[in-house]
Amino acid sequence: MYQYAKCSMFFKLIVKNVLQRFIMGLPAIMTIEEVAEYLRVSERTVYDWASKGEIPCGKIGSAWRFKSSDIEAWVNKQLNTDSHKKGDFVPLFLNKALSRENVLVQEKAGKAEVLNALIDMLAETSVVNSKKDLSNGIFHREQLLSTGIGMGIGIPHVRLNSIKDVAVAAALVREGVKDYESLDSEPVKLIFMIVARQDQHAEHLKLLSQLSSRLKDKEFREKLTRCSDSRTFYDFLMESR
Repeated sequence: MYQYAKCSMFFKLIVKNVLQRFIMGLPAIMTIEEVAEYLRVSERTVYDWASKGEIPCGKIGSAWRFKSSDIEAWVNKQLNTDSHKKGDFVPLFLNKALSRENVLVQEKAGKAEVLNALIDMLAETSVVNSKKDLSNGIFHREQLLSTGIGMGIGIPHVRLNSIKDVAVAAALVREGVKDYESLDSEPVKLIFMIVARQDQHAEHLKLLSQLSSRLKDKEFREKLTRCSDSRTFYDFLMESR
């Protein structure tokens, strides 16, 4: 069963807030709800981290509050730490999840065409047990709300029990996917499909965080879209990590 918001309007508001923070930055002081939304974990998880002193925070009265600068520094520390206790973040970087074979460059494509192409590539790897489950999961997610987050970027993602490990497939569509229904209504040129096992929430989060951080850079996005072929695209991603 896919656990998504039942009310599409509520879901759209959440994604709108995420996109605004993606473009404009985080508020200086954040609530538990905002941190949970930013990190894409449950509010209970953030509350537990705060109570145990595992995340930088302070209390105003009885309410936990978080400095956005501290949270971003904390996330970067988790991404770059090699040694962790069980249950903590595990180092995972794009170059370990994305192989050269799972990169595609096309002149033009529709949304269904490019998503199916990425699904096909991932289905050929050892991490996907069921192509049908993967396809159903990706397209079900898109039916609820497009994963086009704006600025020409799409990040379709899903966690399933039939996935063995985290993996990524990426595509560049030069002319842009015009029917992607991105939040800003612009064609999507860069698509990164992330798949993970159902219980790999931390790993899933880290890849989303890493991609979000890098794709905020306009110059980086423009260089990616100018890549001539899949080899150049992949090499640039790996060289700039």
